[in-house]
Amino acid sequence: MPDFIYLASQSPRRRQLLEQLGVRHSLLLPNEGDDQEEDAEAIEAVLPGELPLDYVERVTGLKLDAAVARLERRGLAQAPILCSDTTVALGRKIYGKPDDAADAKRMLGELSGNEHRVLTAVALQVGNKRVTALSESRVKFAVMTEAQIDAYVASGEPMGKAGAYGIQGPVAQYVSNLNGSYTGIMGLPLYETAQLLRAAGVITI
Repeated sequence: MPDFIYLASQSPRRRQLLEQLGVRHSLLLPNEGDDQEEDAEAIEAVLPGELPLDYVERVTGLKLDAAVARLERRGLAQAPILCSDTTVALGRKIYGKPDDAADAKRMLGELSGNEHRVLTAVALQVGNKRVTALSESRVKFAVMTEAQIDAYVASGEPMGKAGAYGIQGPVAQYVSNLNGSYTGIMGLPLYETAQLLRAAGVITI
């Protein structure tokens, strides 16, 4: 077993969380040169009538498929590949990354005063074998005023984040209740991830 894994994610939070486990890793990311055929937006597009759980598991699988192909295309050393995806859901409605500031304000306005789910799927490819896990958490937001939402969006933090917020940032002051995995809400549930890595022999204790 190699003494490192590949992390197929551009999220600095996922890298930080993986470092908490003490797992050596190398990023396996697309680049403009030899990965032009990869379409991240198409991968993350929601299918008609798709449920949040089905969505996050499907997208994670597609992202891992792309990473496996990327590894083979580049002729890199073989090692396990870890991939993860997070989505926010209010009922059956999926909240992905906001398109712009106005979209972020809309999302936060709808989440304000409500409890929503945060679903994070994790997948690990080891050779021809793939193992997966899912983390589901519930987050309750207090009512946010329009001025509070505007100020948070103006900070720029909501952009690039599912549901238009990062739990580790200033928005935490509006979280009145949290039930589940804090690291899962951040984007990489460490308990579930460690279980997969342990089963694969990456973590030995």
